[in-house]
Formats: sequence, structure tokens, C-alpha cells
Amino acid sequence: MNNLPIIDISIIALYLLAMVGIGFWFSKKNKNTEQFTRASGKIPGWAIGLSIYATFLSSNTFLGVPGKAFGSNWNAFVFSLSMPLAAWVAVKYFVPFYRSTGEVSAYTHLEKRFGPWARTYAVVCFLLTQFARMGSIFFGMALSLQALTGFSMASIMIVMGICIIIYTVLGGMEAVIWTEVAQGILKTLGAILILYLIIREIPGGWKQTYELAAAADKMSLGSFKMDFTSSTFWVVLLYGFFINLNNFGMDQNYIQRYHTAKSEQQAGKSVWMCVWMYVPASLLFFIIGAALFSWYQVHPEMLDVVKLKVAAERLPAAASSLQIQELAATLQPADFGDKVLPHFMVTKVPTGLIGLIVAAILSAAMSTISSNMNASATVFTMDIYKKLVRRDISDKKQLRTLHIATVIFGLIGLATGLAMIGAKSLLDAWWELSGIFAGGMLGLFLLGLISKKAKNAAAVTATITGIIVILWMTFSDRLGGDYNPLKSTLHKNMIIVVGTLTIFLTGLLISRFRARTVSKQ
Repeated sequence: MNNLPIIDISIIALYLLAMVGIGFWFSKKNKNTEQFTRASGKIPGWAIGLSIYATFLSSNTFLGVPGKAFGSNWNAFVFSLSMPLAAWVAVKYFVPFYRSTGEVSAYTHLEKRFGPWARTYAVVCFLLTQFARMGSIFFGMALSLQALTGFSMASIMIVMGICIIIYTVLGGMEAVIWTEVAQGILKTLGAILILYLIIREIPGGWKQTYELAAAADKMSLGSFKMDFTSSTFWVVLLYGFFINLNNFGMDQNYIQRYHTAKSEQQAGKSVWMCVWMYVPASLLFFIIGAALFSWYQVHPEMLDVVKLKVAAERLPAAASSLQIQELAATLQPADFGDKVLPHFMVTKVPTGLIGLIVAAILSAAMSTISSNMNASATVFTMDIYKKLVRRDISDKKQLRTLHIATVIFGLIGLATGLAMIGAKSLLDAWWELSGIFAGGMLGLFLLGLISKKAKNAAAVTATITGIIVILWMTFSDRLGGDYNPLKSTLHKNMIIVVGTLTIFLTGLLISRFRARTVSKQ
């Protein structure tokens, strides 16, 4: 690929400098832990809503969703359709609950409910989830820029990671929110621009775009059969509901924002604003994926270029042209879906506009990563360092710990992204990892919130049972020979569903059984 023209590089550089500049601006106010973690509780609801929306709309959405739609269909869009129900539960129960506790950490109440182990378990699950999330987003960001610039994915991740770390450390939560407001607007406009450029390049316009995509069943929401062994409509809907319930109810990234709002009402409005913006925005990216499929149907020779590039990346550097061609001929759309949008941008987006679109993709990545870094640092400082290491730590030293933790978690996320180079599907990788780590945490939280009779012993037993089930569903596909009957036949997206329900229902049944036993005595 050719290097970017100077005008596009300048636009990208200006964007990065602006983000770092915002960090420096808010560093003047970032003098205590209250400001760093809560922005002193003075952020209006609409800004928080845009911030949450920007966190949802990561590079996983910007690249992974069009890639998924191109390689398959709109089945993954069902995830977004589950959001309103999860949001209703969050606004009615979760937001009032967290606002009433006054604790910036989402996991403090678990210790009060079940003991220190519960808090520790939730913190570990959360941090592992963040590593997976940040890694997949770093990867997605580098994927697009590699196609545009020719630089290695590793060097791109390192440079961008440094920029994100700088403004997140300097500005704290307030800088995170206001940069996300700008980034949310930028990435939405960037997506609209991309769709316009694709449709413009198709001779028959919208009509031909739709006809070609529909003929290939690209706009299908998946099978409506009650089948939980494949990615049906119901599997994705259930997965989406439980993941979004975890996001709005247990994820520190969102819980922390509830505390930045001026009031409980403003916090609730922020959740709904996020939902009503994200659902149509998500649909927009699926339309982009379907439109890209139609464009490459009109220009099949361009698709051959993408296949050859992907084949070359998968083979050793010493592979011959014939080997690359042979592998390219076997590749299916799902194998190179994440590559088509970057390729289209390189070949068809005019000079100047490329810089704007790249800035939009960067904003999609940076908004989520900065939020993850701040939330991870807050959880580590409040739930681990302050709890286990320095209980009497001063506010000044606590702020310093937050800064150091932000840098460390940013570097861990970067390292995870580097490890993901070569992943087949960005969206699939993220969904599987998040489902594994989030399942147990959500089940324990719901048990503590809903069942007043559940005690520590029931929670411990239920959590251990749930972890065993999650591990079995995750790794049983590696079994062979005589152990084949022990394999889980459920789709991987069902891990969080089954894991959550196992912990909640097991704890509920043990608690009721114990209550009946005690009453008989």
C-alpha cells in the first residue's frame, strides 16, 4: 500500500494533538481522586450519554461490524436490538442502586454482601475483560492504519497507545468524557461519509446496492429456529441481553459514569441517550458491510487484491507467489471481512477525506481504550491497592497510584493487542473473550441484588459451580476420542448466558433449601 499523502497525515496528526491537548487542559483541574474518578459529579447527562455511546462504538464496531456483515449477514445486529431491554433494567434498578451507595467502585457492595472474596473475584473478572477489550480495539485500530500507511501493526499500536496514555493520565475522567463527546460525533460523521462514498461508486446507487446484498442474503438476522448450537437470532439476542446487562449493571466503565452525573435522573437519561444513538449507529455499520459486499460484486477484480494480501499475511515470508495464490483461492468472505473496509479506503477515498476517516477510526478506538484505562486504574486503586496494601493512603498518593495504574493497564492492553495479531475475526474474538470473563461476575451480582436470603456459603458454592460450567463450555471442544460425549454442543456466545444463570439459580436454590431446613428445625 502507498503511504498517506501529507495532507492526510497532517489531519491525523492534528487530531492526535487535539486529544493530547484536551488532556493537558483538564490536567489543570485534575488535582484529586474525586476529580480523576468522578469528574466531581458535575457532568450533564447528555455528555455522559455521548460518552457511553462512544465507548460502545469502538473500532470493534467500526471495522469488526462491517467485516462481519460482509463475511456473513446482519445476524450480529440482533445484539443491538437487545439493548433497550437491558437499558430499562439498568435505569430502573442499577442506576438508583449505585447512586445510593456512593461508592465509585462497582464491586464494593459485593464485599458487604458476601465478603472480600466476592469483591476480589469480580475485580479479577473485570480486569481480564478489560484486557481482552483493549487488546481487540488496539488490534482493530492498527488493522486499518496498516492498510493505509504500510507501517507495521506493532509500531502503529505503540505510537497510538502512547498518545492515549498521555491524555488519559493527564485529564482523568473529565478528559475521558469530553474527548469521547467529540470522538462520538466524529466517528458517526465518518461512518456516514464512508457509506456515501461506497454508494457513489456503485453504478446503480442504492437500488443496485440493495439488490446485490439481498440476493446474497446479507441482510438476514439469522435463523429463528430455537437452536442454541449455532449463531441463531435467539442466541445472539440472549448473548446481547446478558452482555449489555453486564455493561450497564456491573462494568466499571459505565458505573463510574453514573457517579459523574449531576443527579440520578441525569444518569438515567444518559443510559437511554446511549441506547437510542447506538442502535441506529450500529445498523449504519451493518449497512456499510452490506454495501461493501455489493461494491466488490461490481468490482470483483478488487476483491482478488484483498484475498492475495490476506493469504500473504497468513503464510511465511518465504512463501512463493503460487502458494499465496493457491491459499487466496480457498479464502471465504468471513476470512477477510475485516480487510475490505481498509482496502476500499485506500483505493477509493479521495486525498484529504482519508485523513478524516482515519481520524474517525482512531476516535472509535481511543474513546473506548481511554475509558477502559481509567476504569481499570480506579478499580485497582480502590479495590486492591487501597484495600489490601495501603488503607491509610493520602489523597495525593492515591492520585499518584491512579496515574501509575493507568499507565500500567494501558501497556497491558497494548500487549494484548499485539498478541491478537493474526486473529481471524475481530468481532468473534472479542465476543468470545468477553462472554467468558463476564459470565461469572454478572451471576454473582444478580444473586446478591435479587436474593436477600443468599448467604456467603451459597454464593461461594454457586460461583464455584458457575466457574466449572464456564470452563467446561469454553474448553470442552478440545476433547477428543472417548471424551467426545462430554463436549458442549452450545454456541460459544451462550457461555455468559449459561454461566450467569448457573451461578444465580444455584445460589437461589441453595438459599431456599437452607431456609426451609432452618425453618423445620
